[in-house]
Amino acid sequence: MKVKNLFCVALVLFSFKSFSQNWDKIEAKDGMHYISHYMQNINLDILGKYTFNGQEPVVELNEYGTGFYQLHDQLKRPIIWGLECDEYGALKFKKGFDNAKYILWYQYTTKQEGDSEDDANWKSVDFTIHFNKGKMFIQGERSKDYKELKTK
Repeated sequence: MKVKNLFCVALVLFSFKSFSQNWDKIEAKDGMHYISHYMQNINLDILGKYTFNGQEPVVELNEYGTGFYQLHDQLKRPIIWGLECDEYGALKFKKGFDNAKYILWYQYTTKQEGDSEDDANWKSVDFTIHFNKGKMFIQGERSKDYKELKTK
């Protein structure tokens, strides 16, 4: 009887992990979108600092969808972020000849004096990976070299 109960508990825990949600639903000006913070299916190290010609302004993508976004001539601001995906958590992208284009969604987590109502909304920018150059770009101007992750 104890083995049966232990097996049932293990099965329930496994089910929660297997079927857990790996995306969030967000509302932007143009409607509802899904974003994912889980980048296993890209197989690249996208986390880190993206710089403009090696200096500020920067974008920092950290684990679990946190980070910082800095506009030109402004201070870094904390954000939450994710890449656009479908309602099942599969990342959406467009494959080019030697690149892939994703949509990066971000939202500021702090309010500053002078912020407009629009500053509180989710914003989307292009996130591109250029395979032949070994670089990733946010908004086409902030870049980071990448390394391919080892597959398991």
